[in-house]
Amino acid sequence: MALLLGLLMPCAWPAQAADGFSLKDMSGKTHTLADYKGKWVLVNFWATWCPPCLEEVPDLIALHDKRKNLIVIGIAMEYETDKEVSDFVDDNLISYPVVLGDDKVARQFGSADILPTTYIYNPQGQLVKMQRGLMTRQQMEQLTAGQ
Repeated sequence: MALLLGLLMPCAWPAQAADGFSLKDMSGKTHTLADYKGKWVLVNFWATWCPPCLEEVPDLIALHDKRKNLIVIGIAMEYETDKEVSDFVDDNLISYPVVLGDDKVARQFGSADILPTTYIYNPQGQLVKMQRGLMTRQQMEQLTAGQ
């Protein structure tokens, strides 16, 4: 039983991510956690072929566009070409910054071995949640409702 709890415990707590991150989006702009002090930050790892990832995209767009105290940064993983991601972003009218991800980018956060994976930072820059798998808009709004 103790072994089972030991295996499950890491899933119950947010992953220990680095104190910050530095990401260059597809437009060439660099984003750091410190840039968004005072705002909620949702960093979402996704892939164009991933059905639950695609289900989250409209909710992420809506939150990013609607909430002035929240920023979404998408990190595309497991893609074949930059153009594939660029076309997907254009076709889906994604309004938030998108980063072309790789292992180096993922290591800044600790893990993104399951897609989607979302890291949520509070306005003080502290990691408050790491969610593996689909996250609903209601969950996102509940987690980012307070200061």
